[in-house]
Amino acid sequence: MKKYADYICLILLTIVCVNSFAFGQMSRKPSPTRDPEGAMSKTSDSTKRALSEVKTREEFDTMARVYHQDTPFALPHAMFVIDRRSKNKIYYVNSQKYRFHKDFLLANYLVARGEDVFTPIYINENRRFIVGTIAFQKTVEKFTFELWEGDLASAELIKLAYETINKTFFDEVAYKPNSTRQDEATENLGIRRISADEISKNQEYLALNTGKAVGRIHIIDKLDDTVEIGENEILILKELPISLPPVRGIIVAKPSTPLSHINILAKGWGIPNVYIKDADKLFRELDTYWVSFEATLTEPKIRRADKTDLIASSVTEETIAPSNLTVKKIASLYEMRKKDSLVYGSKSANLGEMINAKIPNVIVPAGFTVPFYYGDKFMKDNGFDKIIEEFLEDNNFVHNPRYRRQKLEEFRGQIQRGKVDKALRAQIVKKWKTELLGRGVFVRSSSNSEDLPNFSGAGLYTSVPNVKTEAKLIEALKTVWASLWNFEAYEARVRNYINQCEVYMSALVQVGINMDSGGVLITKDPFDPENEKAIYISAVWGHNDPVTGNKFVPEQLLFNSKSNAVQILTLSQQDNVLKFGESGDLVETEQTVKPRVLNDKNVRELVKTASTIKRVFGNKKEQDIEWGIMNGKIYILQSRPYFEKR
Repeated sequence: MKKYADYICLILLTIVCVNSFAFGQMSRKPSPTRDPEGAMSKTSDSTKRALSEVKTREEFDTMARVYHQDTPFALPHAMFVIDRRSKNKIYYVNSQKYRFHKDFLLANYLVARGEDVFTPIYINENRRFIVGTIAFQKTVEKFTFELWEGDLASAELIKLAYETINKTFFDEVAYKPNSTRQDEATENLGIRRISADEISKNQEYLALNTGKAVGRIHIIDKLDDTVEIGENEILILKELPISLPPVRGIIVAKPSTPLSHINILAKGWGIPNVYIKDADKLFRELDTYWVSFEATLTEPKIRRADKTDLIASSVTEETIAPSNLTVKKIASLYEMRKKDSLVYGSKSANLGEMINAKIPNVIVPAGFTVPFYYGDKFMKDNGFDKIIEEFLEDNNFVHNPRYRRQKLEEFRGQIQRGKVDKALRAQIVKKWKTELLGRGVFVRSSSNSEDLPNFSGAGLYTSVPNVKTEAKLIEALKTVWASLWNFEAYEARVRNYINQCEVYMSALVQVGINMDSGGVLITKDPFDPENEKAIYISAVWGHNDPVTGNKFVPEQLLFNSKSNAVQILTLSQQDNVLKFGESGDLVETEQTVKPRVLNDKNVRELVKTASTIKRVFGNKKEQDIEWGIMNGKIYILQSRPYFEKR
């Protein structure tokens, strides 16, 4: 083990990596009204206002501006204007001199001052000007041109722009669609296209959650039950786990999405979480050293920690998660409101709130919840509460993670063999048969130790899918109760100072939805806080479990309310689909699926639903919403607060 004294020798290891990922801030060109973060500010290389043709790369560079200049992911780009009234004359605009297309048009008297500039150049079909941007995409070593994602240019106008540019530019310039509408309009035009998905495949850096941390680097080549993880560590992972105990920071060598459980947890913990290609190799010499780690939108900064970095964290008092154990009623979802989270957990209570809000064209699957009271009673009836007390007094259990993992696994087995009160069993089965007609159900966890103000709990507890028999229903109930003592859940509560003796689990029994497509969405742009009223969506074919489980890169979309456009960020990379099996559970089915999961209509319906749900919960907190589509109808399975960086 390397000694802490080595921190005196500071080595600045600023790693700058390529990120042309479409939803990264650095890859965005200016909108009609705003430059993205990192815009270059310098004296123009050329005195010319524009060029009528570009003969060399050197000429392009004299006109182009560069975001994140002098870094490997610099993005040189220049605006263009095509004047259809002047026989399709093209202006390659000196983009170091003019910030926006309107500035160039006004300064050169191509439009009169005081006139509306926005509608004629972005909305009208029979327009005089076609405006856009040409950029050099370093990850594919090609030039592309693109229009603002809200531009309603027809296929004919886009083809005209393609032909005009390629007649007057020294190198081939492909078209890069920036919205679902633009993608569909140009699909059969016969022009060379490059998608955001193609550009993103060569990404080398992505900030999933920005922030700063001080911790000990721990490179994990294979994460299994022999690996001990400390809360003071910054993990470097070669593979993405479903869950982790709280740590100081996360660096992964495999691309992830902002809606993975790992990233939701990272946001709840307020820690930096990034993807860096080959991170396990790049930082191998720092393994076990204490470092200062800062994740920005454009680069990670890592250096060996000094004395000031190693100041101990302040002590945090233990928190008791709120609950009410006096209510015995097994309630249907429609009988609940948000305030009932103290009895049934926030997952159930929030679903009840949405049912009673009667959101148009949205279905919350029917269900009922067994309250905290019965989970607590089951534990006491079987003497399991005494075992928990013994654990907390066992020094080996408290201080040895490997031993603790083993004992908790054994404990869950004991819980699974525990006896459920006959009267309760009969009551649950009867309600399942009469109210839910004995249909296949998901038995879902809904605890008092999740969705707390500073603790998400996402992905920590266990749900059982597609239960179809009485016996399996009761076994699933015990599985959910037992999941309160999953190793990852216990560790997360310890690191967040949550009292282990005051945690309770309810069980939500809910009709299963055999989704045609599903996913998760959040009511904001997770990468650009200035992009207000955006909706971010991840989607897959079939059941939505792969989105939160990091099984593969899903389709990722961003709806911008200002441009009223849907941007395609990545296509789905799935090669199988999860559907209900005949005997229950979810099974992988072999079927051919398209990379595009959602069409424009689907996206806009989900956006409308998400905005309504946010209003249902007071319109103050962004929402993390689990959804599915079956037979053209939207089903909402969960809505919880979206945890942002603290």
